[in-house]
Amino acid sequence: MHPRSDALLAEIRAEFPSFELLRKKDSRLQRAIHVALAIVTLGGQRVYLTGYYTAMFGKLWVPESWAALPDLDRYVLLRHERVHLRQRRRMGDVQMTFVYLLPFLPLFLAYGRARIEWEAYTETLRATAEVYGLPAAERLRPMIVGRFVGGDYGWMWPFPRAIHRWFDQAILAIVAESAGQIALVGAPSDIAKSRR
Repeated sequence: MHPRSDALLAEIRAEFPSFELLRKKDSRLQRAIHVALAIVTLGGQRVYLTGYYTAMFGKLWVPESWAALPDLDRYVLLRHERVHLRQRRRMGDVQMTFVYLLPFLPLFLAYGRARIEWEAYTETLRATAEVYGLPAAERLRPMIVGRFVGGDYGWMWPFPRAIHRWFDQAILAIVAESAGQIALVGAPSDIAKSRR
């Protein structure tokens, strides 16, 4: 039983009527993306098909691990992916694809992709803090920083200090929100600078 994630899925389907959960392994396109990513990242991304959930064209493509994912983990993941669905609605497929893939470079300095993922990973932290507590959200730091600076997303923003600074700001905003204050977090304003 997955009461919390099923309720969120119902909300997502109401917000996005064409939304579907689809299995990556059944998709020729998803299999091709897996191979292409493994090649262009020189093996930095080898688990796209089996370890990553991907919102694309208003659908959520899931690996086989979806079936065994606990309810609260599904809930957190769906909160992240709903952000991408909302970004797609806001930007449209063409603009979102352009922003995700090109500015500034497809690999090693993908500022557009980093901006898109900052927003979604902020929601991951918020949802994790909500269901597992703030310390659990803080423990996500190594994994999230690694995704930004490593091969998983093509070294999209390889500046660890900047990512740590964004992470700190996101956690502070979540603490402020939980205290009843309104706080908004985006990308760090001086993103290219090193963390002091």
